[in-house]
Amino acid sequence: MQNKKVAVVLSGCGVFDGTEIFEATLTLLRLDQLNCNVQCFAPDIMQHHVLDHRTGDLMPEQRNVLTEAARINRGNVHALAEANANDFDALIIPGGFGVAKNLSTFAFSGTDCEVNAEFSRLVQQFHQQKKPIGMICIAPTLLPKILGPGVSCTIGHDAATAGKIDEMGGLHIGCDVDNIVIDYEHKVITTPAYMEATRISEAAVGISKLVDKVIDLS
Repeated sequence: MQNKKVAVVLSGCGVFDGTEIFEATLTLLRLDQLNCNVQCFAPDIMQHHVLDHRTGDLMPEQRNVLTEAARINRGNVHALAEANANDFDALIIPGGFGVAKNLSTFAFSGTDCEVNAEFSRLVQQFHQQKKPIGMICIAPTLLPKILGPGVSCTIGHDAATAGKIDEMGGLHIGCDVDNIVIDYEHKVITTPAYMEATRISEAAVGISKLVDKVIDLS
């Protein structure tokens, strides 16, 4: 059997202004354990802002999302504009505030958010080709904006965020950190990860289940 090809979209480097690094690493580890061929992508744009991860303070500098994302995968990250669903069997998006600040404006605009056009295009491509899409942590909030109403997903048990998903037309389902929600109709798999996790080992359980199901459906 040919190894599955999986695209992973990153949104920077660091939980507060980019990709959640533990979530990305756990995803890439499980994909490697399953002998998948993986290519990471990130938009070639400037971050919304840069935060000091020790203090939370805003830093007086600018950073490029693609350049920062390359820190996670030892430099092997391509521009999101190059990504095409025709080349892959599945798509996975780890979380982190970069999803809500760089891949979209959800962190600032909530239900009125806009989604990065390249990212939206790619997710829609996978959906149209009926290829599975895995979204982790805060990433599922963008599903109703990208795919329209009726998509079932989870971010865990945070009532405020869940309410915004429902308000945008999604169907939020409560979920513990060690589990996943599967929308078989849309081929979308989601898990809370650090929306609920307090330890990396907790996040690992749900993320591994998500990756396994994505590959199973691909």
